[in-house]
Formats: sequence, C-alpha cells, structure tokens
Amino acid sequence: MAFKEYGDYDAVGLAELVRRKQVSARELLDEAIARTAKVDPQINAVVVKHYDYAGRQIERGLPDGPFTGVPFLLKDLDLLEGTRTTSGATVLKDFVADHTGTLAQRFLDTGVSIFGKTSSPEFGLMPTTESRLFGPTRNPWNLEHSSGGSSGGAAAAVAARILPVAHASDGGGSIRIPASASGVFGLKPTRARNPLGPDRGEGWGGFACGHVVSISVRDSAVMMDALHGPEPSSPYVAPPPERPFSQEVGREPGRLRISFTDKSPYGDAIDPEIAAAVRETASLLAGLGHHVEERAPGLPADPAATITTIVGTNTALTVRLIEQRLGREVTDKDLEILTLAQSHNARKTPATDYVAAQLAAFQISRTLADFFEGCDVFLCPTLCAPPLRIGEIDTMSNDLSHIAPILRRYMPGTSMFNMSGQPAMSVPLAWNRAGLPLGMMFSARFGDEATLFRLAGQLEQERPWRNKIPPVSA
Repeated sequence: MAFKEYGDYDAVGLAELVRRKQVSARELLDEAIARTAKVDPQINAVVVKHYDYAGRQIERGLPDGPFTGVPFLLKDLDLLEGTRTTSGATVLKDFVADHTGTLAQRFLDTGVSIFGKTSSPEFGLMPTTESRLFGPTRNPWNLEHSSGGSSGGAAAAVAARILPVAHASDGGGSIRIPASASGVFGLKPTRARNPLGPDRGEGWGGFACGHVVSISVRDSAVMMDALHGPEPSSPYVAPPPERPFSQEVGREPGRLRISFTDKSPYGDAIDPEIAAAVRETASLLAGLGHHVEERAPGLPADPAATITTIVGTNTALTVRLIEQRLGREVTDKDLEILTLAQSHNARKTPATDYVAAQLAAFQISRTLADFFEGCDVFLCPTLCAPPLRIGEIDTMSNDLSHIAPILRRYMPGTSMFNMSGQPAMSVPLAWNRAGLPLGMMFSARFGDEATLFRLAGQLEQERPWRNKIPPVSA
C-alpha cells in the first residue's frame, strides 16, 4: 500500500518513522518510485534511474544513520560505483562509475537509499537545466519555466515532493539558483566544509562545493552534521562548528545586524517584484527584532569575468581528459557548442590570465570579509529576474552572444560568495503574481553556517513554506 502521508514529512521525520517501525525503508522507496512515475514525465528531473541499486541497499541492510531508510537522489555529476554518471553530456551517456566519491559515500553512510540521479546542464555550466542529452527540466510551478541550474533536477524533484531532500552542488550559485527558482531551501556551505575527493581536492579553483536542497531547514542542518569534515586529500579545512548544526535550528538567533540591498551588484535595475520582496523581507526581519540597514559591498573586480576564466579553464581540462580517453578530438556531436566554445577559448588563454582571475577572486573575498565587519548577515535577492523560460538560453546556438547578458540580468549576485567561500542560502520567502518562487539570499561570515541556520529556522517558523505546493506535485 502507498504511504499516503509521505509528502507531509521531511527527511528527518521519515527516518523517525522507519526507526519506530511505523513504515519500512522498502515502503518509502516504493512511494518515491511511484511519485517519480507520476510527476517526472512532466518535469524531467530524474534522468538516471537505478531502482535496483536502492533495492539491493535495503536487502543488504542500511547503515544506522540520521536518514536510515529515506529515499535519496544524487546529482548526475557525482560518482556512485556501478551506476551511470553522464554529467549531462552526450559523450558520457553510457559511462558507468568504477568508484564512489567521498561525498556520495558519506550520503550512503547516513542510511539513505539512492534510487537515481537528477538532471544537470552539461558539466553543471548553466543556471538552467536543459542539456541536449536529456532535454529541459521544467519548473513544477510553471512548466514553461526552468527549475534553475545547475542542480535543477534536484530542486524540481524536491519541490514536486518526489522526496524531501536531494544532493545538490554549487560552483557559482548552483544550489541557491534552483532553490530560488523552485521554491525550496538551499544552503551553500563554507568552502571545504564538505568533501570533494577522492579525485580532486577542490573544484573550480575552490569555488565549488556539495550539499543538498530540501523542504525543511533541519534536513539541511542534520545532513551537514553527517557530511562535513576533511578527508585525507583535503588541501584545507573549514573552521569547526561550535556545536552540531542541527542544534542551531530552533536556537534563538539573537538581534542580528543585517545589511540588505534590492539592487544588482552591477547597479542594474532588477525585477520590481523581486526588489519589493527584498524590502518586504527586510521589514519582516526588523519586525523580528533584528537591526536592519540598507548597505551593500562595492566589489573591486567583476565576478562574471573572474568566474568565466576559472570555469572555462576547468572545462578545458575536462574536455582534454575526455579526448585522451577517446583518443580523438571531440566535436559538437559529443558536447554542446557552449562547452566546446568555453574549452576552445580557455585553451587560448594565457596562464597569467588564470592567475589574474584567482587574484581578482581574492580581492572580492577580502572586500566581502571587510564588509562583514559591519554586519552579521547580508540579504539580497538570490535571482534578479524571475525563473528563466525554457529555451531562453540555447547552448547549441552558433551565436552564443545572447548568454552573457542573460546571466548578468538573472544571477549577478551568487558567484561572489563562491569566490569568498562564505556560506550563503536561498530561502523561499516570496512568490510573484505569476505564482513563481522568488528566493531571498542570506550570507554570513566565513565558517558561520550556524548564524544562517538559526535565522533560517526563525524564518521557517515565522513564514512557513512547506504548505506551499506547486501545481505539478506528487
């Protein structure tokens, strides 16, 4: 029999039911599979299905962890031994991982059953999830719009209530962007909080990190307790927390000094409904007793130019490794035109330009560190325009000049916190007149996820979002 109340629980709640033997891990998996069958044909979020893998996990016996028995999905960028991992790329459509990544192993150790992988744009390069290999992932709130990217499949699956929590990763906003577009909670951890090995010590020059998107704040905090900590290959470590992150949710945040802006970092005008939502959120925070003032950092370098160089050179390396494996050059039959163009341009970039981009990222990081001497939290819009329409970004176009202006308009404020390594979260606090979610982004000092979890818990209590269900849901 179907577990009809499944959608009423977050992952911590489902695990508690399993622990009390009120429901079995197999029943939860069957329900997640049934929900996938119901809604995924509409949203296209679960692009690799390995239900047999999850079934074997349960048959062998799941580890005793905080999420034992809870169904789970990996993003289709991470390695899980014996399962297909495509990275959204045609050339890798049949690639099967021969080992498991450290983060994926830590997910397994929490007791989850991993029944598939969620869609990502090719190599996670775009803030919309529309790979040529799998096609577009659609927003459960409006199927004509994108669920965001690059963790668009994860956010869409969680928003549509296929499951309460799913793996996500963020190198320039890829947890926060889809969390905002899909109306779920997404926190990007401090740099080096969660592991990236064993194949690499850092991703995208230290910009990238992995965590989850979720319906509840406590799922994110409990999962971070289980995931965080260095591994043997870690080149550096994040500051240790004062107490478990799960104990911060529900803890009184105190009177925080919160700075905010309703403008783009470039000074460009943003969507008026989003600007109004930021100001309304600032008023809400003031009403909760926080000290709120309008104030924003002035950046010494262009984040877009900086991340273009860093990500482009990393993409060029990925393409080169694929070519070495194939023993030939790749073409647009193998990879999308955007990926090939990034790789081609990066191969012509002098090494000194890469070092200059690293220096620019450091300058941005230092400026933000100085800015947070005057506040505890910074509030700004996660996205400066509503969720993109499907097809608005075309990575197979022979003219890619349309993409940069869209990115500048859409998500100008997320990548600076990848450069600084600071924690930042998107909280689903507003919806526009068209019924599309508008996430609010909060950032804190390096290593201070605790303040964000306390504030998020307060906002979740004050303005709960779990009862907001998209039109397309299980």
